[in-house]
Amino acid sequence: MRLQTKKVMAIVDEEFEDLELWYPVMRLREEGATVHLIGNKKGKTYIGKYGVPATSQYAYEDVKAEDYDGILVPGGWAPDKLRRYEEVLNIVKEMDKNEKPIGQICHAGWVLISAKILEGRQVTSTPGIRDDMENAGAIWIDQAVVVDGHIISSRRPPDLPPYAKAFADALAK
Repeated sequence: MRLQTKKVMAIVDEEFEDLELWYPVMRLREEGATVHLIGNKKGKTYIGKYGVPATSQYAYEDVKAEDYDGILVPGGWAPDKLRRYEEVLNIVKEMDKNEKPIGQICHAGWVLISAKILEGRQVTSTPGIRDDMENAGAIWIDQAVVVDGHIISSRRPPDLPPYAKAFADALAK
């Protein structure tokens, strides 16, 4: 239970990639972390791309980055919505400024692009947004997991085991 003192937010919106949200959430909870689902509205049930629901416990405006040890941003089509919320971008910027673990997988890189925190950072993502990542100043690497300081990135669902482990390891430090 090496993460029993850690608190993580996982942000959600419609059409998140089901496994990319739930696999790391469950992995962190197995190690004792408290993981809160945060959405635009408290108590709203968001539906993943494949129909798995996720009900937010808090709204973005109700939480502060300083109260959490890390953040998970799932992929799917949700990141294109998440990047439009100023509160989400502010949370990501604050997490980055304080060097707290930021986990992003697949299309979640869009959120980090909009938060303008990728300049000179080594990351990966789904190959479909490679150009977006590079145009934001990132150094894109095609491998299952890329860890650059406190930013942990991954490509897609088959990479979830090493991604979740790398995020848990970063959180444990």
